[in-house]
Amino acid sequence: MAFQLSDIHPKKLSRSEYKVLELLVEGQTNVEIASRLYLSPNTVKTHVRDIFNKFGVENRVQAAVFALRNGLVKFESN
Repeated sequence: MAFQLSDIHPKKLSRSEYKVLELLVEGQTNVEIASRLYLSPNTVKTHVRDIFNKFGVENRVQAAVFALRNGLVKFESN
């Protein structure tokens, strides 16, 4: 799935941050994301913190809402 950062955002996410963001929007924990992406939980924690900083948000819910509202990810319910 390809992602593009909307023009609203001057700070672009790395490819790894996008993958983490997609799983974050699905509600997965850092440990679950780490397992899915074959990363350490600490690496995921760093990516999540960097996403928060780039979005100017303070928590996972705000990051997910921001990403959805700005078309950064698409949420598909099963």
